[in-house]
Amino acid sequence: MAKFIRVDMGSRTAEIGDCPEKYAGLAGRGLTSMFVADEVKPTCHPLGKYNKLVFAPGFLTGTSAVNSGRISCGAKSPLTGGIKESNSGGSFSQKMARLDIKALVFEGLPADGAYAVVKVDKDGVTFDEAPAEIMGAGNYDAIKALQAKYGPKVGVALIGPAGEMKLSAANISFADPEGNIRSAGRGGLGAVMGSKGIKAVVIDDAGAPAVPIARPEEFKSAAKRFANALTTHPVTGQGLPKYGTNVLVNILNEAGGLPTENFRRGRNEWANNIGGETMAATIEERGGKTTHGCHAGCVIRCSQHYVDKQGKYITSGFEYETIWALGADAAIDDLDAIAYADREFDEAGIDSIETSVAVAVAMDAGVIPWGDAKAALDLIRQIRQGTPLGRILGCGAAAVGQMYGLTRVPVVKNQAIPAYDPRAVKGVGLTYATTPMGADHTAGYAVATNILRVGGFVDPLGKEGQVELSRNLQIATAAVDSTGMCLFIAFAILDIPDGFNALVDMINARYDLALTGDDVTALGTTILKAELDFNRRAGFTSAHDRLPEFFEEPCPPHNTVWDFTDEEIDSVLAF
Repeated sequence: MAKFIRVDMGSRTAEIGDCPEKYAGLAGRGLTSMFVADEVKPTCHPLGKYNKLVFAPGFLTGTSAVNSGRISCGAKSPLTGGIKESNSGGSFSQKMARLDIKALVFEGLPADGAYAVVKVDKDGVTFDEAPAEIMGAGNYDAIKALQAKYGPKVGVALIGPAGEMKLSAANISFADPEGNIRSAGRGGLGAVMGSKGIKAVVIDDAGAPAVPIARPEEFKSAAKRFANALTTHPVTGQGLPKYGTNVLVNILNEAGGLPTENFRRGRNEWANNIGGETMAATIEERGGKTTHGCHAGCVIRCSQHYVDKQGKYITSGFEYETIWALGADAAIDDLDAIAYADREFDEAGIDSIETSVAVAVAMDAGVIPWGDAKAALDLIRQIRQGTPLGRILGCGAAAVGQMYGLTRVPVVKNQAIPAYDPRAVKGVGLTYATTPMGADHTAGYAVATNILRVGGFVDPLGKEGQVELSRNLQIATAAVDSTGMCLFIAFAILDIPDGFNALVDMINARYDLALTGDDVTALGTTILKAELDFNRRAGFTSAHDRLPEFFEEPCPPHNTVWDFTDEEIDSVLAF
């Protein structure tokens, strides 16, 4: 039976046992959310002794299945005050799976406040004092130091200075196969890791066997069908590999759903300056990498290496949401400036969506001028420096809005609304309002159907069909987040039925099961119910499932408004 490891950071001891029966049929988000719902006191302080942090690979992580390198991290969120699953690429989860570790649970608080490096390998768990050289250091240097000490191929999960300061937008950073950074970004779980005195977790799978497959020939056949679905779909096989997620800038601008200057309008005249086509051409001209995978086995390869004019690496995983937030939302039209800010987010270990939206809110408050790239980068660098203003920014958009007395603060459950205006892409607006995670586009990506016409088409400007769309996608997403797969597989499996069937067939062949598509849907529903129940016990009500009042203003160019009734919103997840 797979191992279930509990690490007590108070005593610096580890208990390695078999996976409890109640978690045996779970993985990824399903496991993290069920665990948090079962074992974390809903009313606890997120940085206190009752919170627990759990890492879990997915059902298919560590296998030869393409795009199966994601990890789920779960805890009570310091940002939202509710349950949180945050998902990342990198090499960590695949190494966990090869070591046959179902979950890593971190509990307790260090009595002396000292930071440790927790090492996990085939022989167990050990604890080292965190080297002084990595405390307060940027994440890139910290990863290099850790891999120099523990081995160049070890997996690394770590917090940056933001996590050490326990800022509520701090993330958990993961090293990818090249030592660059991927992040479990949303919800502030880096602050939880910091509260437990964990600077880094290092995982070494040397000597571990391959992940066992119960029915190998059946698995191989299903994996081939699944890979074919991803490589032949126009989004996962063409658009994302060529332009990255930033292909969405011009698409959303044309659709009138690209929030500009703190959500004042949905279109601007300079979007192409920061768009995916411009970005890809710039990278190619400078000799960077236009396509790159965030973990081994990725065939979508929507990441990239963005380089400066001399060809020197700046950042990777340069995503649409970050480029939108500093670009359109903060009115900065310089990709290089945004890239340097993205690098600084990774160095500090802070959520690039939350903090970029916070920068735009600060501009709205008059802290720095609209579109001032230098002032924005100076402000972002204050996070690592730990200045009072940097700490406020590192606690998110709502904190900035509260400090400056603003009402135009785009958050739900205290978490920043990402890169799609809910008045022009109404399906995703319902997801923002109702997901237990706080405003999160990945919780039910209605943009796929509203804008990209994947899985059918629902008019983004109208109300009809949006409730069902958001509900169904939230259920499907909870299930996909349990597989260890990148969420972008959804584009292919929504349009290519055999892609979805192949996914189910791979899980069945891996574990010798006989699941159906209905079973997968039921799993997603069960996960959402557990998350909603945790939030209710934490004090959330339907009143928290609402967008800010300013979305009642018309959004140019379509001049649509957020017009769902409370009853319609409450029906989305009325299980």
